[in-house]
Amino acid sequence: MDWKKSVVYQIYPRSFMDSNDDGIGDIRGIIKKLDYLKLLGIDIIWLSPIYKSPDKDNGYDISDYYDISEKFGTLDDFKELLEEAHNRGIKILMDLVVNHTSDMHPWFIESRSSKDNPKRDFYIWRDGFGDKKPTTQYGFFNEPVWQYDEKTDQYYFHNFAVEQPELNWENEEVREEVYKMMNTWLDMGVDGFRMDVINLISKPEATLRVDGGPGAPCENGPRVHEFLQEMNKKTFSNYNTITVGETPGVSVEEAKKYANLDGSELDMVFQFELVGIEDKGPEGKWHTRKIKLSDFKRVTNHWQTGLHGKAWNSLYLSNHDQPRCVSRFGNTSSEFLREKSAKMLATILHFQQGTPYVYQGEELGMTNYTINSLDDCRDYEVFSVYKDLVEDKKIHTEESMLAALNERCRDHARTPMQWNDDVNAGFSKGEPWIEVNPNYKTINAEAQINDENSIFNYYKKLIALRKELPVMVDGNFELLLPDSEEIFAYTRNLDNCKLTIVANYTDKIIKCDGVKPEGEILICNYPNPKNNCEQLQPYEARVFIKK
Repeated sequence: MDWKKSVVYQIYPRSFMDSNDDGIGDIRGIIKKLDYLKLLGIDIIWLSPIYKSPDKDNGYDISDYYDISEKFGTLDDFKELLEEAHNRGIKILMDLVVNHTSDMHPWFIESRSSKDNPKRDFYIWRDGFGDKKPTTQYGFFNEPVWQYDEKTDQYYFHNFAVEQPELNWENEEVREEVYKMMNTWLDMGVDGFRMDVINLISKPEATLRVDGGPGAPCENGPRVHEFLQEMNKKTFSNYNTITVGETPGVSVEEAKKYANLDGSELDMVFQFELVGIEDKGPEGKWHTRKIKLSDFKRVTNHWQTGLHGKAWNSLYLSNHDQPRCVSRFGNTSSEFLREKSAKMLATILHFQQGTPYVYQGEELGMTNYTINSLDDCRDYEVFSVYKDLVEDKKIHTEESMLAALNERCRDHARTPMQWNDDVNAGFSKGEPWIEVNPNYKTINAEAQINDENSIFNYYKKLIALRKELPVMVDGNFELLLPDSEEIFAYTRNLDNCKLTIVANYTDKIIKCDGVKPEGEILICNYPNPKNNCEQLQPYEARVFIKK
């Protein structure tokens, strides 16, 4: 599969399209909208989890790896989706969640039944330290990572929700069960996997010690590369696949191991250095700070140059775990600035080296919605972190926490896809599982598809250019004006072709004397651009090409 030229579109199924009007998006809804995705020009669909699940963490707590949640449809529906997508030349990437399962998975039900159950060692169990937890470490949802189980008088390990116990990858039988499951889906015709927190599967000894101390992070543990190489040999290397690993805390040097070009592990990884760049301090990501452009460029340059010729980048500003990128990195204070900044962000991302990921609605410039109280939220993480930061640690007041939620809550990405200006944005005739953003009357797919100047059609052009221009895929990357807080500029070079990308990252008209582009305008988010960069309009992005 030529995934280096591909563009991936992420679907969050419960919020994409509802075919039976129960308020929850489903597989038949996705089938209904495949022609829309074909029109956009994407090559691969990444589906967030659709397996059977109690939905404590919106499907990332799986209770049956071999079946589809009844909320989304049936296994036959999924097989039809595969067939219909493949008929349109679109590949399907499934979410693979094998760091943890649901506590309702039969493996865990057996594991917690007794200490001598054959499945006991499928999960990580430890005695307490006296009358305390094994360690005092907290996980990703600001909760203790050890949960006491009264029946067997031991603790089990979980980095996420209490209902998401972590599998023991040191157990060879666990690994073989995972590989068997993966091969079942690949044999069915699935084209690859996005692997949820895959760099957590090997736990450092310091993470699991029983000493009542602080514990240690479990990213990039001692056997993680061994496990992934074993997985590669026993599963996807035997198929024509694409694989991407979600790897929190990964460095450029670690990424070279995970996504090395010899194909022994994964094709690419998701790194969080860019989207987490301002998340320092006791409140973590729960703040209202805005990223400095110089920091944005520094991280981009670090990954573009660090992986060039050694590994492969994944490019994203949006996904199901991030707020809407135009609200976070752009400007939504007016319709004009929303449109221009959304196109600008798309430009600086899609011309980089790597595989771009478009999150559903990003191609329309969908925005964050207004959260007035906790009653407006659905995400497990929100309620956990509210208790931790407001009620327990008092790092936030109710007012400041609400402001942070309006900036960074994951629910912003999970509001229903805005298809038209009909009831519930055309998503469902039933009551949606989460509120529709009220701005769907003006921001929707139907309004943009036939508007040649829309954000949708701008994305369509960017996606088409990646297939036409080898320099976008293989060209080297050189950052220009690294210290500027106004201009994002870089070049891409391959053979005799040169691209110069110049973007105004402000809402003001600015002069740009430091870039002297060569060639002609390739694409711009303003009409009739001048063939120079002497002056740029608010959030203007120009791309020049010289052959």
